[in-house]
Amino acid sequence: MSDKRQSRLAPRERGRRLRLRVAQPAGSTEPAQPADGALESTDPAARHSRAYVWLLVGIRYVLPVVVTVCGLVFMALGGETDLEGGASLVSAGLAIYFLNWLYRIGVQGDRERDSEEAARDYFARHGRWPS
Repeated sequence: MSDKRQSRLAPRERGRRLRLRVAQPAGSTEPAQPADGALESTDPAARHSRAYVWLLVGIRYVLPVVVTVCGLVFMALGGETDLEGGASLVSAGLAIYFLNWLYRIGVQGDRERDSEEAARDYFARHGRWPS
């Protein structure tokens, strides 16, 4: 058996998602089915997380592309002043993208520190390093 099965931690603390099951009528011979699909559409937290993901994708990728493309269009269709304005829009779009990239790198380091701290706490409680 793996270390995770031998540990006494709750599934959520081991990083596993808890599964909800539909109530089974008394005397039924069929096993209870997971309610993941049924609860997903009505759960406000799930709807919020989907909206959050779309917002992140929009800010991380769509916004910089739109700003950069607008700058390229200004550069292609205008005179000398529009060329400079378009170049500033292109650089603003690239700056948005690279600031998002730097933020993601910083957050990733925080996650790695948190997981390292959780592993050290596990080691302190159980006397062995989690696998």
